[in-house]
Amino acid sequence: MQSLPETTWVILAGGQARRMGGKDKGLVTLNNKPLIDYVHDRLTEQGAHVAVNANRNQETYAQYGQVFSDVFEGFPGPLGGIHAAMAQLDSEWYGFVPCDCPNLPHNLLEKMYQTISDDTEIVVAHDGESVQPVVTMYKRSVFERLQNFLNNGDRKIVLLYDICKTEFVDFSDEHDAFINLNTPDELEKFGALS
Repeated sequence: MQSLPETTWVILAGGQARRMGGKDKGLVTLNNKPLIDYVHDRLTEQGAHVAVNANRNQETYAQYGQVFSDVFEGFPGPLGGIHAAMAQLDSEWYGFVPCDCPNLPHNLLEKMYQTISDDTEIVVAHDGESVQPVVTMYKRSVFERLQNFLNNGDRKIVLLYDICKTEFVDFSDEHDAFINLNTPDELEKFGALS
């Protein structure tokens, strides 16, 4: 790849966080710091331009970047945030990370960018055991297919990979970088270890 693509990196904080008791997960604290702080710091230290997908507490999230909400109603999950970014932000590429993943790789952007070739449309992290569908990049050209996908009622991200030119990035040497904290118990355990 010749040069870095123009990319907006989006922190996905628009979910309902049912397993976190309905609390706004990005603002739940880990060692006295909101989860989104860890994610935002990890992205900005790598030079990312950051925006936030959030459906509540938007004034609080505004300190981290431009904030926008889902377009599709009914919380369609991460794809709702991905779709909303592509519908409302102008960028050549869109990068996405979840708000509850405080240990993202320090070289995330570099490795994701290195995987892009001329015909690549989606780039997805793989931790060596499983795909990490919310640590991903989408090219603008995917938008119409994504919109049709959602209009058809599909919500399973991996099905979208089959209709796009998708590349997977091997992060098996950093498997633990993708730990996401979904419950108060997981938060407590991770906080004690970090």
